[in-house]
Amino acid sequence: MKVGISSIHFDVPKIYLPIEELAQHRNIESAKLNKGLGLERMTFPDVHQDIICFAANAVIQLLETEGLEPSMIDRIYFGTESALDSSKPMASYLLPILAQHFNNQNPNCDVVDFTFACIGGVDAFQNCLDYVRLRPEKKCIVVCSDFAKYDLSSPGEYTQGAGAIAMLIEAQPKLLSFSLETGISSRGVFDFFKPKRSFQKRQILNSNVEADHFSHYEEELLIAREQPVFDGQYSNQSYLERVQEAYFDFKKQKETDSPCYAKWELILMHLPYCFQARRMFWQIIASEEPDLKSSFEGASDAEKWKAFSKSDAYKKIVQQKIYPSEVASGKVGNIYTGSIFLGLLSALYYSAKENSDLTAKTLGFMAYGSGAKAKVFEAEVQAEWKEQILKSKLFETLDQAQPISFETYEKLYLKKQLNSVVSPKNEIQLQRVEKEKPESYGARYYKWV
Repeated sequence: MKVGISSIHFDVPKIYLPIEELAQHRNIESAKLNKGLGLERMTFPDVHQDIICFAANAVIQLLETEGLEPSMIDRIYFGTESALDSSKPMASYLLPILAQHFNNQNPNCDVVDFTFACIGGVDAFQNCLDYVRLRPEKKCIVVCSDFAKYDLSSPGEYTQGAGAIAMLIEAQPKLLSFSLETGISSRGVFDFFKPKRSFQKRQILNSNVEADHFSHYEEELLIAREQPVFDGQYSNQSYLERVQEAYFDFKKQKETDSPCYAKWELILMHLPYCFQARRMFWQIIASEEPDLKSSFEGASDAEKWKAFSKSDAYKKIVQQKIYPSEVASGKVGNIYTGSIFLGLLSALYYSAKENSDLTAKTLGFMAYGSGAKAKVFEAEVQAEWKEQILKSKLFETLDQAQPISFETYEKLYLKKQLNSVVSPKNEIQLQRVEKEKPESYGARYYKWV
């Protein structure tokens, strides 16, 4: 029995900052970001949007396109590292939104969040695959929704992005079926994380605030920020180490001496920026086929591998196996847990538009999450893949996005923009956040507009 993805849909902001605009204001050569990293745009949430809006829009598109009701879904599992609450799962926010939109309650739907940096969505996805293998009559939805926000003027600022991916998981899938083997590598490191920062109460409250209003607060407060603490070079090294270990663990499970990547028609990797995979994958080849370096000139092994990474042979691998997954990434930016699945959507949509024949072909997945963990696994493309993937209208939707000025971007970032740049239409809107009633302070309410 085959189990996998039958449908995949997405939602991203309708506005973006052109990467050239950011480069100009940060005194960065635009070619470094565009030609060097593959960046074209940086999507950013509008005033009325958050990760719940993106997730709900993606799920609604999926259900409507496939002719499904919420009551037909047994699980909604949510991968994110942008949670808005330390207790209530983001998946639970979707239930009242879907019930209202479809006028269809589903009190028996299991909902939960998975958090492990950018690989949390893969964890949620594989958990649902295993569930359907045990209960093939059931259907699950996996949602990945995030806002990758970095400090202004930091090295991560130009990789920012936001959006959600929703996938329908079922038996006898129409898009992809997944094998059981999964290579894994896990270590406890601090390459990228979001700690709760500690501040003294007096550092936060100014003198004109009534002291008794906060008298019941602790003297030391823990503040959660959207922006991470990270070390880019350390994170890249951790990414490579974990993926290599997971790759060879996967190869061991497959019981093969042949290079696994050689049979992968497309390669899907986590893309914290557009060109991450192409700038890293040659090192996987180097560890898989060490004798290959003898074909290239150089005084040392390092020089020979550098020559390989710039060779026509490697460029051909990139163009055929990696480039299709990059197309959407360059126009959206990093969306954390959804990035590898946005790459999947991009690769399949690009292939469909190019009239490629992927039926029965094998795709390779190399997922990574800081902290750190990597997973390597495979999928087989199903006969109805082209019809199913074209329903998403990926490229056409991205082409409708509107550019914003740098000034508007900064106002949105600093939360000084009061009105939406693009008025919401036919989508879920964050209606309000409760700030008056102590018993429900922070509760978030949504509506379809």
